[in-house]
Amino acid sequence: MVLLVPTLKWIIFFALFIFSDCFDPLDPTGNISVTFDIYQRTDNGYLARVTLQNYHQYRHVEKPGWKLGWKWAKNEVIWSMSGAIATDRGNCSSYSGSQMPHSCKNDPIIVDLSPEVSKNRSEHCCRGGLLSAWSIDPFNAFSSFELEVRNVGDNPLGQAPNNLTLMAPGPGYTCSPLLDTDPSVSSDFGGLRQVPVLRTWKSTCAYSSFLANTLPVCCVSLSSFYNPIVTSCRDCSCGCREADKSTASCIRPDSLSRSNEDNTIEIVECTDHMCPVRVHWHFKNNYMNQWRVKLTISNYNYNKNYSNWNLLVQHPGFTQKTSAYSFNSTKLPTLGIQDGVSLFWGIDYYNNELLHSDKAKVGVVTTEILLDKDPNSFTISNGWAFPRRIYFNGDNCEMPLPDRFPMLPNRSSTLAPSSCGFILLFILLFLPLLLL
Repeated sequence: MVLLVPTLKWIIFFALFIFSDCFDPLDPTGNISVTFDIYQRTDNGYLARVTLQNYHQYRHVEKPGWKLGWKWAKNEVIWSMSGAIATDRGNCSSYSGSQMPHSCKNDPIIVDLSPEVSKNRSEHCCRGGLLSAWSIDPFNAFSSFELEVRNVGDNPLGQAPNNLTLMAPGPGYTCSPLLDTDPSVSSDFGGLRQVPVLRTWKSTCAYSSFLANTLPVCCVSLSSFYNPIVTSCRDCSCGCREADKSTASCIRPDSLSRSNEDNTIEIVECTDHMCPVRVHWHFKNNYMNQWRVKLTISNYNYNKNYSNWNLLVQHPGFTQKTSAYSFNSTKLPTLGIQDGVSLFWGIDYYNNELLHSDKAKVGVVTTEILLDKDPNSFTISNGWAFPRRIYFNGDNCEMPLPDRFPMLPNRSSTLAPSSCGFILLFILLFLPLLLL
C-alpha cells in the first residue's frame, strides 16, 4: 500500500499535465467532433452518415488530410461507402457472389476522397481530407461521408464502434468514446418540418501538442525603429539538424519529419534557428494616436508550400482597433486573458500560399498593421510593443527570451552624447578667445 501512494500521485500528475496541455486559453472550445448518424434501416443493417466538424478557431487539417479509424463492436462490415474509402478491404473470403463488401476489416481506416473524384460522391464530401479553421472558412470546416453497415446482430440499429482514432494528419488527437446523444435534426419543406435521424453517436477529439510530440516548426524574431539591434530567433529553436555538405542544406532526421506529399526527407535552409518558418515582428513607427508594425513570414523549407496558412498573435495592442493591409484578419474571443488575440491569413489568389524557399530567395508573405493606442495603457517600454505568443498553423512558435527584447536606450546613454557635444561646442567657441 505504501508503494501505491507515490505511484498514484505520479499517475494523477501525468493525467493533469496532459489535460492542461489539451486546454488552450486562446481557443477554449477548440476540438474536432465526429458525429455518427443512422438515418435509415435496411434488411441486414443500416445506412449512416459520418460527419467531421472542425471547431478549432485557428488550427486546420492540412495535406495529406485526416484519417479516421474505429473498431466494430461485433462482426459488422462496411457493405458500401460513398464520399470516402476504407484503406484496406480485409478478409472477405466468407462472402461469395458478384457483390462483395467494401471492407471486412474489424478496425477499418477511412480516408477522404479528393475533390477531383466524380464517382461515388456524397453530399459535403471529397475535400481531400482538408478541414479549414472555423474562424477562417466555416463552410469548409466540416466533411462527411456515407456508408451501409451489415452484420449488426440482433439490434437493428447496431452498437457504437469502439476505440475511435483521428490522425489529422499526424498524431496528437485523443477522441472520447462514441456515445448516444440527441438525434441530429434536418429540415424539410423549406424549414417547416423537422426530421430527426434514427440514432446519433457523437465523439469529441481534443488536440495535445504533448501527445503530438513534434519539433517546433517556427520561431519569432523582433526589431524596432528605436534600437539598431535585431533580436533574432534563438539558436536551434526547432532542433539542430544534421548538415548535408553536398547541398549546403540542413536535413531533419527521418524519425522527426517527412514531407507529407512525396514522403521524402524535409530539407530546410541552414540557419541558426533551424526552423522551416520564421515570423519577424518589426515595430516600425510610433505616431500620436497609432503605431505601425511590419509583420513578415518567411518559409525556409526547400520542398514545401504552406497553403491556406494562418498566424495567431497574442498582443496587448489588439484590444484596440487594428487594420492589416495585405492579410485578412479577425479578432478572437479568449478566456482569462487580458491581451487581445488576432488571427491573420492570406488573401485568395494573392498571398494565401506561402511558397517554398529556393537557392536564390526565401518564400515570404508580409503585411503592415496599424494599431490604435489606448492612452490609459500604452507604453513602448518593457517589451509592451511586442507579441506575447505567436502560432503558425496552430503550432506554437518559439519566442525570444524577454530579456532579449529590443529595449529603449537608457537615460545615461541618451544624455552622454549631448553633454559631450555641449562641452565640445563650448571649447570651439571660447578657445579662440583664450588664445588671444
